[in-house]
Amino acid sequence: MTNPQADKVFSSSISKLYEEHLVPMIFEPYAANLAQRLVPRKLNWVLEIAAGTGVVTRHLASLLPEHVSIIATDLNQPMLDLAARVGTARPVQWRQADALQLPFADHSFDAVLCQFGVMFFPDKIKAYAEARRVLRSGGVLLFNVWDRIEENEFAAVITSALEAVFPDDPPRFMARTPHGYYDVATIQRDLRSAGFAATPLIETIAARSTAVSARIPALAYCQGTPLRNEIEARDKSRLEQATDIAENALAKRFGRRPVTGKIQAHVIEVEW
Repeated sequence: MTNPQADKVFSSSISKLYEEHLVPMIFEPYAANLAQRLVPRKLNWVLEIAAGTGVVTRHLASLLPEHVSIIATDLNQPMLDLAARVGTARPVQWRQADALQLPFADHSFDAVLCQFGVMFFPDKIKAYAEARRVLRSGGVLLFNVWDRIEENEFAAVITSALEAVFPDDPPRFMARTPHGYYDVATIQRDLRSAGFAATPLIETIAARSTAVSARIPALAYCQGTPLRNEIEARDKSRLEQATDIAENALAKRFGRRPVTGKIQAHVIEVEW
């Protein structure tokens, strides 16, 4: 019952939980790191793809000089709508766009960046080639991807726990998509295939994910990501049961409150 198209659908209900819980729990530290890497560069135009609810965008707007124009895009309009409502320290342009068909002219940007988005692209080489197309000479593509699911404890525990809810067809969204593009050799090969000749700089960064209770990551992952689409496709009436089982599994492993677990990601930087 797996539908790869559903892996990239973030509805308005998912977006709200995503911003409220997942952003502070797992995305915030990597967003700050990603944006900080652009600070030393001479920039005029920056493009963010798969911006989600704008956690990286907010850091960019706060860190980069006023003269730097920021365009933040995402395939899912509900994510952008929420990002715009949350707001930024200074104006940015929000625009719905497909990373595989960017609506921008060649050589328009000094930097293209993407936080935990490339794993969702159905054709990663094409997405990289599009980023290269819109980059100016000397520009940089900067992105991050989650490491294997075994290095990301909350996601691993929840994925395992849901096997008990749907033993004949367990939801595998987390392992398949967010944590399914972690092999650095594959990433390097795809970048070369897209036309990036320079050797990418790849850094693996571990951090700690924390929440006030085991309920928060259970709710965030089961109802605030496209894992929800996968659960509901099997049996919509069992979403709460699946969330409860995930909560209990997390509590058994990490305690009820507060909870903390390891997260790990690769940060990739390649110049054009």
